[in-house]
Amino acid sequence: MLPAHVERWRLDAKAMEYGEPGVPRDPVRAAELYCRAARHGDAESQYSLGWMLTNSRGIERDEAQAAHLFAAAAEQGYAQARNILARMGAPRGEPPACLRPPEEDRALVAAATSSAPRATAPGQRPTAFVPPPPPRNAPEVRVRFVRLVAPEYQLEPHLVLAFIATESNFDAAAVSPRNAQGLMQLIPETAARFGVRNSMDPTQNMRGGMAYLRWQMARFQGDVVLVAAAYNAGEGAVERYFGVPPFSETRQYVWKIVSASGGMLSHPFDTQVTPVSDLMPVMRRPWWVR
Repeated sequence: MLPAHVERWRLDAKAMEYGEPGVPRDPVRAAELYCRAARHGDAESQYSLGWMLTNSRGIERDEAQAAHLFAAAAEQGYAQARNILARMGAPRGEPPACLRPPEEDRALVAAATSSAPRATAPGQRPTAFVPPPPPRNAPEVRVRFVRLVAPEYQLEPHLVLAFIATESNFDAAAVSPRNAQGLMQLIPETAARFGVRNSMDPTQNMRGGMAYLRWQMARFQGDVVLVAAAYNAGEGAVERYFGVPPFSETRQYVWKIVSASGGMLSHPFDTQVTPVSDLMPVMRRPWWVR
C-alpha cells in the first residue's frame, strides 16, 4: 500500500491535469506531482505522466522518457501501460529523473540507520556491529538453524532472519500469488537454479534462499540495498534501473530489510561465487548513502 501522501500527490496532479471543479488547470504542476509520486513507485502516476509526455498534454512531448515510465508501470502490472508499451517498443537509454529514488527519503532512512556503524569499504563488515535480536515471532528452531547454517553461505544470520521475516513471516507453508513458496519465497525458477527440489521443505527452502543471497552479495558487491531490491524484483530489474527499481512494493521491501537488519548497508561477499555486475561501476548509489 502506498503512503497517503503519495496518493495525495497523484490525486492533486489529476485534478490539475484535467482542471476539476475548483482546481485551475495546471499541466506543468500536474506533471511535477506525477513525477514526485512516480519516484515513489506509484504505477498510476508513472502511467499518467507517460501519457502526458506522449500526447503533449501541456508539456513538451518526449516519447523516449514516456517509454521508460510506461515500462515501470507495466512491470507493476498496470495493464494500460503494458498495452501502450507493446506498440511503442522497449525503452532505450538511461531511465529518466522521474524514476530515480526520491531525495526526501534520506532523512527517514538516516534516522533508522543512525545507530548502525558503517562499513568503510564495500563488503567490509561494520566495526563493532551488534546484530539486532531475532524477530519476536521467529520460532527458536528456525533461529538455531539459521545461526548454524548461514555462516556456511558467508551470510550474517540476522540478515537472513530479516529476509525470512519479510518474505513469509516464518510461515513455511506460505505461497504468494506469483507462486513464490516457503520461508524464503522461492519461485520455481530460482529454486531449480539453486538445487531446491521441494520449496515447501523448510530446510531445503532456507538453504536455497541463502545460496541465492550469497550469489547476489557477490554480484552486487555486498550492497545490502541492491541485494534486497534484487531479491524482491530480480537482479535484471536492478540493473535496468541502475539501482532500486521504481516499484512501490520493492521500495517498501528494501526499507523493511534495512530496518529489520539493524541498518546494515554493507555485507561481506565472496568474489569467487559469481562475477560482479558489469553495471556496478555506473550503478546509482542508493539515495540514503549518496
